Amino acid sequence: MNGRIAVVGAGMAAARFAQQYQELGGTGEVTLYGAEPRAPYNRVLLADVLTGRYDPEAIALPAGAALLRTGAEVVELDLAARTLRLSGGERAEYDELVLATGANPVLPPIRGLRAPGGGLIAGVHALRTLADCRGLAEAAAGAARAVVIGGGVLGVSAARALAALGLPVEIVHQGPHLIERQLDAQAGAALRSALAGLGVEVYLSNRARALRGGDRVDGVELANGYPLATDLVVLACGVRPRTGLAHTAGLLVRTGVVVDDRLAASHPGVYAIGDCTEHRGTVHGLSGPAWEQADVLAARLSGAEPDREYTGSRPLARLSAGTLEYAAFGEVDDETHRAGPGHHVLRLVDATRGSYKKLVLRDGRLVGGILLGDLATVGALTRAYERDEPLPEDPLHLLTTRGAR
Repeated sequence: MNGRIAVVGAGMAAARFAQQYQELGGTGEVTLYGAEPRAPYNRVLLADVLTGRYDPEAIALPAGAALLRTGAEVVELDLAARTLRLSGGERAEYDELVLATGANPVLPPIRGLRAPGGGLIAGVHALRTLADCRGLAEAAAGAARAVVIGGGVLGVSAARALAALGLPVEIVHQGPHLIERQLDAQAGAALRSALAGLGVEVYLSNRARALRGGDRVDGVELANGYPLATDLVVLACGVRPRTGLAHTAGLLVRTGVVVDDRLAASHPGVYAIGDCTEHRGTVHGLSGPAWEQADVLAARLSGAEPDREYTGSRPLARLSAGTLEYAAFGEVDDETHRAGPGHHVLRLVDATRGSYKKLVLRDGRLVGGILLGDLATVGALTRAYERDEPLPEDPLHLLTTRGAR
């Protein structure tokens, strides 16, 4: 395809699409429109930028030969005319449109969260962009204590980073254990112990009801009335697909922008990839599926594989942060299928080293797994999971270092 391809968004999915499009021989003119003033970067590593492990430039992502328009927010789409309008009033034409608008942080319904002007009160931060990261680092330098609201992947990463900067940190999490969407209770407990060793305290099955302090936060009040003194709050309550532009343009939107196996939206010549996308009722919100979608669409639009389809992902969730490293995939809750005759669970726990390993097997195939504290065999495990092939009679080797060789 030799036309003009407009990509709305300049994040991880957009950069991956542009890079793969060029590598696959695409000859069209690709333009990335990014609202942020920076070139594409790896959001997964923001917590490591916060600690100083990486400079912002070190997490930059290549975007092939695409024309990159930074600070160019798209505010309107005219699908019939195949034009888009930027916030400054400029209009641009396109032949094919790719929506890679990503997601916005979820702001929880907490009293006292917003200032009179509508923004967050002083001392309260989200962590989604490099600008957020810079603001949080500056605030952390002068803070005495921090509270992270949310104990998912981002919350744990942020808490670990703030603890590495020398702050006492507390996590407030509504769930029964940390990262409950990807870890089971035993792994969540092991992760909590590892955090405690870093000086991070965790309040489970709790929610923040209100922020105290007026114009500047000086405390968090829990639902049970218990107060936490703090002068720094990080909101890590998940993300929501950014679909306003698509919805206003008349595209089919449910939780995300609805696409089929071609990654095509509900109007000809329009596609969607990444965190804004809903495929077969699923919004993944992870970098792995976003890149898989980008690869498929690049193969289609470049002409390299015009009939290639995206049928879904078997994503791997992973955090590598020193002693807090973990990987999880598939079905990790063995309680759900315990009654099945072909269902088996294999665990290895090393309390001394703080490691926890678990395989969930069904009919001789690997359907889920968790590695916490030791990722030496993650490669062998993920290959077995992705191939969905029968395992050897003794799958124990998949949990030992020998299985990674």
